[in-house]
This record gives sequence, structure tokens and C-alpha cells, in this order.
Amino acid sequence: MSQKKKMGFFILTALVIGNMIGSGIFMLPRQMAEVASPLAILLAWSITGLGVLMIALVFGNLAVRRPDLTSGAQSHAYALFKNQNAKQMAGFIAVWSYWVANWAGNVSIITSFAGYLSVFFPILNSTDTLVQIGGYKLAEGQLITFFVCSLLLWGVAFIISRGVSAAGKINLIATIAKVVGFFLFIIIAVFAFQSAKMGAFYHPVYDADGLKNGLLSQVNKAAIVTLWAFIGIESAMMFAGRAKSGRTIQAATISGLAISVLLYISISVLTLGLIPKEQLLGSASPLADALNSVIGSGGSAIMAVLALICLFGSTIGWIMLSSEAPHQAAKNGLFLPYLKKVNQNGTPVRALVLTCVASQLFILSTLSGSIAVAYDFVVKVSTLAFLVQYFISPIFQMKLALTGLGYEHSSRAKRIMDGIIALLALIYSAWIIKSGTENLIVFGLSLGLFLLGFILYPLMKRGLNK
Repeated sequence: MSQKKKMGFFILTALVIGNMIGSGIFMLPRQMAEVASPLAILLAWSITGLGVLMIALVFGNLAVRRPDLTSGAQSHAYALFKNQNAKQMAGFIAVWSYWVANWAGNVSIITSFAGYLSVFFPILNSTDTLVQIGGYKLAEGQLITFFVCSLLLWGVAFIISRGVSAAGKINLIATIAKVVGFFLFIIIAVFAFQSAKMGAFYHPVYDADGLKNGLLSQVNKAAIVTLWAFIGIESAMMFAGRAKSGRTIQAATISGLAISVLLYISISVLTLGLIPKEQLLGSASPLADALNSVIGSGGSAIMAVLALICLFGSTIGWIMLSSEAPHQAAKNGLFLPYLKKVNQNGTPVRALVLTCVASQLFILSTLSGSIAVAYDFVVKVSTLAFLVQYFISPIFQMKLALTGLGYEHSSRAKRIMDGIIALLALIYSAWIIKSGTENLIVFGLSLGLFLLGFILYPLMKRGLNK
């Protein structure tokens, strides 16, 4: 890829922001208000922001120290070991788990897009029966939603097939639009903010069982909610093979994180001062309700448009990421050689098509309630695979700091500082993995996802040896 077609700072920053800020931001104020007081919310954001900053610093530093590792945490897992078999197995399982997690993650964004589109096209929610076979009923809204989701999936795939850099530019435009839209919301919220609606800055919160949660308990629960807001921080690093330089990846990761945190904190806190907490807790669309309280009923339509722009950009970013991860790993000998192929536009077309086919299977959940239940569970299980990315890279950074590899021209103080940052990132990552696992069943099935990688690894190895 020529230097002109390499991905620069703005495109990579847009990928980080676009992938971090998806459908979750529209429900975040309600989720936070359910478990924490305003003081606890601010503390949770501070702790989570600092923890993820450590991870972002690790990603950025590794992009500079080891620019040869172009497939993110997958290549970091590979480089952790000396034995060739262990290296290949670790790299394969890391990319496999991340890839599978993306299949479900892609569809959660796409179905959310269809949900917000229903604001303008209510027929998407139609329950009129089209087909009935035994006890199964296919509603009109389900069928139309299926076609809308499929069209978005393959439409985005076509855009990406025209060139990753070009798709990145479209994502950049969508990200600029969403950032401007959210900043306008923040400006309106600042002038309309009423502290009386927020209530006491600190107050006890009672859970569904009537148990009283103090400040520390509130901070812990709120921090778990904020955790999901940061999935996507690895986006710039995953495109290391297409970036202009490691420094570009480093700057894009930290800048994307800073802008995302600013938006998240501002929106989640200011919304508390726009509508009473009782109304916020019962809201299915808190940002729309908050805007309605200021400008009238048109707020819902405005937020729906912003959501559609937000989700369209996120769909492009995540499908790009989903196909890039296995492609880069295949180029480095860590994954199926079949996925190395690119088309004339430099797009990893086989990885792209296979990713979309797998995602299409999950879109079938829009046609069956029973499949949808299974899909929701798969999303919960696969989420752990995202979090593992934030565990592997700090371990590798600590190894470099301890051994001095990559620090031949750096001071001892720099090595020590990077080692401390890696340790803090590792502690935080271990905590969010523990906190993010709902129960032993989910943890067990998440572990099964990795074990499936061990079963598939011999098949991949045979492909490499051919």
C-alpha cells in the first residue's frame, strides 16, 4: 500500500471514536442513574477513564516499540512465547476469539440501527402475521427488519470492498457528524440544566432486592456500566498494518479516547439535570426524552437521526475491524492462509465476505424470538473475548519493559515508567474481566469459546503446512 493510501491520524481517530461510541451512549444515562448517585457516576468515570488511559498508553507504546506487530493483541500473544508451537497457538486463539466476538457485536449495532429507523418507519414494528407454520408466526415487522439489517450489512460490505481507506473516510464524515451532534446536545443541556432535577449530589441507592448501596458499591456498579463504553479502544492498533506510522496509531488512540470520555461524561451527567430521575429511570430513550423536555416533541426525531448517523459509522468501523483482524493475522501466519487475499482495492475481501456471512446468520435472530434469546446470550458470552485483548497487551508490554527488548535506545527511567503503566493496565484489565463476567455460567461458556479455538487450531495448522 502506497504512503498516500495509508491511514492517517484523522481516519484512525475517527475509527476509535466511531467504534467506542455506538448505540450504548443513548442508554447510558439511564443505566448509570439506576445504580449510582451523581457523585458516584463522576468517580466511576474518573476511575474507568484512568484505567482505560493506561491501556491506551500500552497500545500506543507497543505500536511505536514493535511496529512489526500489525495485528494488535493477536500478534502480542504470538510474541509472548519463544516456542514456535506455543506462539502460533496463542496467536490463533486470540484472533479466533476476537473474530467470533465481532460477529455478534456487528449484529447488535445493525439491529439497533433498524430499531431507530422505526421512528420514521413504524412498519418495522408491525406485529401483523404474514406466515404461520404451526406455532411459529412471522410478523410483517420481523421480515422487513430482516431485509433492512441484511441490506445494511452487505451495503457496508460493498463500501468497504471499494477500499479500506475510502471506507475510513466515510466513517470519518459520520464520526464528525456524530461528534458535532453530541456537542450540540451538550451545549443545549448546559443552558437547560437544572440542578434541582438532579437531586442530591450523593444519596444511597437501593437495588431490586431493597439492599442499600453506599458510595463504594455505587462506584463499583457504575464502573461496570462504563466498562462497556470503552470496547473499541483497540481500533487504531488493529489497523497497524495500514497506518502511516506507530506514532500515528499512538496519537489516534489517545485522542480518540479523550474525545470519547469527554462526550460520555458530559452526556451522562448533564442528562440528570434535564429530566427528573423518576422519569429517567423509566425511559426507553433517555436522550430523546431529555431533548424533548427542552425543545419539545421534535427531540425524538433529532436523536433518532443522530443515532442513525452514529450507528451507520459504527457499522462501517466494526465490519472493517472484523475483517482486518483475521486478515492481518493470516498475513503474519497466525490464522487461515485463505484470508490473506485482497482485491484490487487492497480490501481483505475473503475475510470481509466470511465475516458478513457469519454476521448474516446472527441476523436470522430478527426472524425468530427463540433465536433472538440465544443471540442475546451469545453476545454476553462473546464480550469476554473483547476484554481479553486488554489483558494480553499489558502482559506483553511488561515483558518488554523487564527484558529491555525495544528499549535499546531508551533510558532506564523510560523502561520503568512503561512497566508501571503496563502493571496498572494489567490490574485494571484483570478487574474488569472479573467484574464484567456476570456469573459462572457465562464465564464457563466464555471459556468454551477459547477451548473451541484449541479444537480448530490443528485444522488451521494443517492449512499453514500445505
